[in-house]
Amino acid sequence: MKKIIFLLIILLNINVLASQSTIVMDINSKRILYQNNINEKKLIASTTKIMTFVVAYEYAKDFLDVYIEAGEEILKMYGTSIYLSYKEIMTLRDLLYGLMLRSGNDAAIVIATFVGGCEENFVKLMNKKAQALGMNNTTFHNSHGLDENTKNYSTAYDMAKLSSYAAKIPLYRKITKTKYYSAQTNIKSYSWTNRNKMVFSYPYFETGKTGYTPSAGRTFVSTAKKNNLELTIVSLDNYNHYDTHRMLYEEMFNKYHNCLIVSMDEFNLKNKDYYLKNDIYYPLSNEEKKLPIKLIINDENKDNPELIVTLNGEEISNMKLYVKASKNNLVKEENIWFKFKKILKKLF
Repeated sequence: MKKIIFLLIILLNINVLASQSTIVMDINSKRILYQNNINEKKLIASTTKIMTFVVAYEYAKDFLDVYIEAGEEILKMYGTSIYLSYKEIMTLRDLLYGLMLRSGNDAAIVIATFVGGCEENFVKLMNKKAQALGMNNTTFHNSHGLDENTKNYSTAYDMAKLSSYAAKIPLYRKITKTKYYSAQTNIKSYSWTNRNKMVFSYPYFETGKTGYTPSAGRTFVSTAKKNNLELTIVSLDNYNHYDTHRMLYEEMFNKYHNCLIVSMDEFNLKNKDYYLKNDIYYPLSNEEKKLPIKLIINDENKDNPELIVTLNGEEISNMKLYVKASKNNLVKEENIWFKFKKILKKLF
């Protein structure tokens, strides 16, 4: 009997793992360090709001302190909320805090209506941004993540791309890392605590958004940074999401180190034709550090030369190269500048 129960537990765990989607990806190099069902389309619940934030910020970042009136659009909202009242006025900045800290579905619809004119137009902007980020298996139908009427589908891989992009936005980093926040409207005061428990429990946490619906299960997108290595983890349909993220971060931080593969300064000194604008880093394990690294300049296309980096024969990175100015070009530029100065002297 004990053997039968044990086998049932194993089979149950296998089925649970098979239904989950999880990815660990380095934010800068986009190297995937761990994966499980990363291209399976799943409901993403309130992690939708990461894209809502990105689109709102990029289209309305000059209006963060503009007051927005909550219209009739909030009357159809349910689930997690910041409890806006009809005709209540709140700044876009405060709405973004309510969106990310409290997962306010009412905040999402007010933001979408303000930025897009209506939610339908805003969702078009969300899908446009998804395509621009290479999120090819993602479709948005709403700005909040509720999935009883309309549904948002994505994959762990696509959401890792979105997370890596959003993590580069300073306001996103600031808001999602905030533990407590207060806001004031024309009607009432708000005092919010971040619903994301990892903000309080994991010292290397940087950004993140949780989500849940009965159909989607627990969804979680986060980033963490340790010793110059910044990773993002996405888990979809995982009821043990906090422990999963902590465990995977610790495992990957122990195994991988962010290594300088190509020094921009050294490359620029040694190469007479091209130069780099950035150093190239790549996460490597101790075993991988012993493998041969090769640099290949690919300039078959003279307009778009690139530096290809291989590790043990496999391409791990490619970086745009820039053409160094020739002496003739420099002389021409100096002559043009000299003539321009003479003209200015005559004029003034």
